[in-house]
Amino acid sequence: MNVVDSSAWLSYFAGDSNAAVFSEPIEALTELLVPSITITEVFKNVLRQRGEEAALIVTAHMKQGRVIPLDSELAMDAARLSVLHKLPLADSIIYASAQKHAAVLWTQDNDFEGLANVRYVAKSKVSE
Repeated sequence: MNVVDSSAWLSYFAGDSNAAVFSEPIEALTELLVPSITITEVFKNVLRQRGEEAALIVTAHMKQGRVIPLDSELAMDAARLSVLHKLPLADSIIYASAQKHAAVLWTQDNDFEGLANVRYVAKSKVSE
């Protein structure tokens, strides 16, 4: 199973230099888990940059995977991981979602670098 962080989704949709790396887990829909917080982050980012129509299109693609809602158990797991690894709120929810489902987390966000079951790909200078 795969979880794709918001930064990786945005890379994929932008078609930047890391997009090909993230296409593998994103396009394997039967293995794709989508934490609901990533929909929030991607929708907000695309809405701000390209408008609501584009934001609806990209999030429709995201919802083809299995959306993982934030329930109280996952919220508490995320809080523990946030404290343990000093992760920001959204990142801790994404990481907790991946951990709960024994999934690989794909990202280019360096907050996750070095954590277990994370496939971290550094942002290239071109995509920053």
